[in-house]
Order: sequence, then structure tokens, then C-alpha cells
Amino acid sequence: MFGDWFNTKEVDAVADEIVADLAKRLPPMPGPHTRKTADRLRKTHDVIFARLEQFARSRKLNIYKKARLGNRVRWALREAGYAPDFTDSLSYELVTVATLASRQAGKTGG
Repeated sequence: MFGDWFNTKEVDAVADEIVADLAKRLPPMPGPHTRKTADRLRKTHDVIFARLEQFARSRKLNIYKKARLGNRVRWALREAGYAPDFTDSLSYELVTVATLASRQAGKTGG
């Protein structure tokens, strides 16, 4: 009846790629951030969100898969040492982008 509804293999892979890419490009850093750090974050943000948007546009993600994506990224980043405020904000943005892009996939028959 549910078929692929709970199959999160692809979502888990994308979430893991996002976390690995972020950790490589911008490792967690204690203390104040510099202008250079802000620039690196902006570039990293653009790359990560472009990857996620492409992924979500190629398939219709149900609510379970979007929640799984957000939670997997959030907790993996926290375990890696990122600040809770950062992980909460990023995971919220990721789910928002996935939701909007996935709606486009549904409209185009993706």
C-alpha cells in the first residue's frame, strides 16, 4: 500500500553528502567568525542548496522524507560539533527548499 513512501535510502544519501560537504568546506569553529568565514559559508550554502534543489526537483518528496532529511542533517551536524542554532536554522532552510523544489517536481510530472 505504501510502496516507496518510507524508503529513505536516497534522502539519507543526500543528507549524508550535505553534511560531509559542509564539514569539509566549513568545519565547526569556536569563537567569532571573520569576513572570510562568512564568504566561505555563503559559497558553501549556495552549493549545498543547489544540490538539494536539483535532488528534490527530480522526485516528489513526501512529508516523511522531508522530515527525515531535516532531522538527519540536524543531528549529524550537531554530532560534528556545530552550534544548535546553526543546525536548527540550516535544517529548517533545507526542508523549506526541499518542499518548494519537490512541489515543482509534482507539477512537471518529475
